[in-house]
Amino acid sequence: MKSNTIRFIAVNAIIAAAYAALTVAVAPLSYGNIQFRFSEILLFLAFYDKRFFPGLILGCFIANLFSPMIAYDITFGTAATAIACAGSYFLGKLVTKATGKEEIGLFVVPVVGAVANGFLVGLALHLALELPFWITVLEVALGEGAVLLAGAFIFLGISKIPVIRRFLSWQY
Repeated sequence: MKSNTIRFIAVNAIIAAAYAALTVAVAPLSYGNIQFRFSEILLFLAFYDKRFFPGLILGCFIANLFSPMIAYDITFGTAATAIACAGSYFLGKLVTKATGKEEIGLFVVPVVGAVANGFLVGLALHLALELPFWITVLEVALGEGAVLLAGAFIFLGISKIPVIRRFLSWQY
C-alpha cells in the first residue's frame, strides 16, 4: 500500500514538473490568445489513466503562476485542464469501447482539449484583455487543437512501445 502511494505521488510530481517546465521554457508561445502550449501533449496521459490527473492539473497550475495574466490563468486555465483531463478520460473510454479501437478513442483528446481550453481560456482573455470573445475562443481552440492533433500521432506511435505501454497502464 505504502509503495503505491509513494509511486502515485512521485509519478504525478514528475508529470507536474514536466508540464510546468515545458510551458515556461517556451513561455512566449504558451500564453496569450494565439498559443501553442506544447506541454498540453501530456494531456494524453489522462486518456490512459485518471491517476495522472493530479500531475497534469498541478503542472498547469504551476505553469500559470508564470503567466502575465496570473489570476485569470490559474483560475480559468487550470479549470480547463481539469475539464480536459476528465473529458479525455471518460469520453475517450466511451469512444474506445463503442468502436473497439483505442486509436479512435485517442482522437477524442484533441477535440475535448480544444473545446475546454478554447472556451475557458478564451473567456479569461476576453475578461482580462477585452479581446473579442468568439475570435479569441477560436484562436485558442485552433492552437490547442493543432498541438493536440500532433500529440495524437505521437501517442499513436509511442503507445506501442512496451515500456511506455506499461507506464500508461500504470503497470510498473
